[in-house]
Amino acid sequence: MAAAEDLRRNAPSALRNREPILGVLRRVLPPHGTVLEIASGTGQHTAFFASAFPRLTFQPSDLEPEAWASIAAWSAPLQNVRPPLAIDVTAERWKVARADAVLCINMIHIAPWEACEGLMRGVAHLLSPGGILYLYGPYRLDGRHTAPSNAAFDQSLRMQNPAWGVRDLEAVVAEADRHGLVLVERVPMPANNQSVVLRRS
Repeated sequence: MAAAEDLRRNAPSALRNREPILGVLRRVLPPHGTVLEIASGTGQHTAFFASAFPRLTFQPSDLEPEAWASIAAWSAPLQNVRPPLAIDVTAERWKVARADAVLCINMIHIAPWEACEGLMRGVAHLLSPGGILYLYGPYRLDGRHTAPSNAAFDQSLRMQNPAWGVRDLEAVVAEADRHGLVLVERVPMPANNQSVVLRRS
């Protein structure tokens, strides 16, 4: 009898950054409720964080249908993870009515600026006052890259798609502020990334 196919995809970066991210999430996520993850990718983060927070319900999402099988496979043993949804952050309406927190890891730089605008607009509708939006990824600070490797990464992204690129954190925070999302803290992370925590006012 043939062995069942393993549908789980692996992203090395998810394995490297999950523990540092978890350290921040332990401080900022609510004790219970629903956590929506935007752009879940392989689903490794969803499964890891859901295991760490059994009292929270995780709703993974990804715009790419080919990601859904991997997300579902990683989360199969867990009771607090819902089936993945397709969410286009630029759409006027999302397939989720509310959430107590939203995670968005490594998306804003691999998407047009309209995706950042849509993310902030959509999150503002989903979150109740006090709800958290957590962002993770590389950012320019005060208009400058934080490391030569980030500058090279930015250049490679823009070569793939001129609409992509490492964003100015100040521009992201200003867009969030337009929708009632206030910066709570920025935490420097390994590999020249940043954790950015915003709260719905």
